[in-house]
Amino acid sequence: MRLLLTRPQPESERTAALLRARGHNVLIVPMLRIEAVALPNLGAGPWAAVLFTSANAVQAISTHRRFRELAALPAYVVGHRTRAAAVRAGFAPVVSADGNVEDLTTLVVEQLPPGGPPLLYLAGSDVSGDLAGALVSRGMRVETAVVYRSVMVADLRPDVRAALAAGQVDAVLHYSARSAAAFVAAVLTAGIKDLTLNIRHLCLSPKVAVPLLEAGATAVVVAKAQNEDALFACIDQS
Repeated sequence: MRLLLTRPQPESERTAALLRARGHNVLIVPMLRIEAVALPNLGAGPWAAVLFTSANAVQAISTHRRFRELAALPAYVVGHRTRAAAVRAGFAPVVSADGNVEDLTTLVVEQLPPGGPPLLYLAGSDVSGDLAGALVSRGMRVETAVVYRSVMVADLRPDVRAALAAGQVDAVLHYSARSAAAFVAAVLTAGIKDLTLNIRHLCLSPKVAVPLLEAGATAVVVAKAQNEDALFACIDQS
C-alpha cells in the first residue's frame, strides 16, 4: 500500500523502515518538530529515580550540564524503545514497564517505596497521559521538568501535497492528537482538505482520531490497542 507517515523524526524513519520491509511504499511528512528546551530547570534534588515516557526526553536531557548526576540514578521508562535510548545515553540501571503510562505507574509503585526522595519526571510540553498525577494519587512524590517541546509544522512539502491531491496515498498513519491536528491544518492551508479527508486515516488511539473526525474525515480507523503492532494491523483492514 501507499502510506503516509506523520510522526516526528527520527521515529518516522524507524517506522518507515518497518513498513517498507513489509512491502509498503512509504512517504514521510513529519507534522511535529521536536525541540529540546534550553537549560530546563530540574530543581535542586536529590531524587530517588528519573522517569521517562519518551525517547525524545532522553535525547533532550543527554546534553544537560547535570546529566552525569541524573545518569547515576535508576531510570524507569515506559517501553523498550525508550529503554534503548536511555541505555545508549548512559543511564544505568534502566527498568522498562514494556507497556503504557499505567504500566509504568504500577512498576514504579511496586519497586520504589513511598516516603523517600521525590521522583524526577523528565517530560515533554504535551504528554498523552498523566504519569505524575497517577503516581501522586498512589502516595509518591513527583517533580516534573519539561525538557522538550513538539512544534507543529504548518505546511506540506510540494511532493506530499501533489501525492495527496492526485490520490496517490492509500492511508495516513497518525500517532498523536497534535500531529493529527497539524495534518488537518496543513491540508486546509494547502487547499486539499476535501480530497485528503476521504482517504483512510489510521489512528493509534481514540484521542488521536478526534481532530480528524471533527474535521469531517470519513474513513477513520482506530487501533484495537495503543501500540504500533495494533496500528499496523489496521493497514490490511478493508
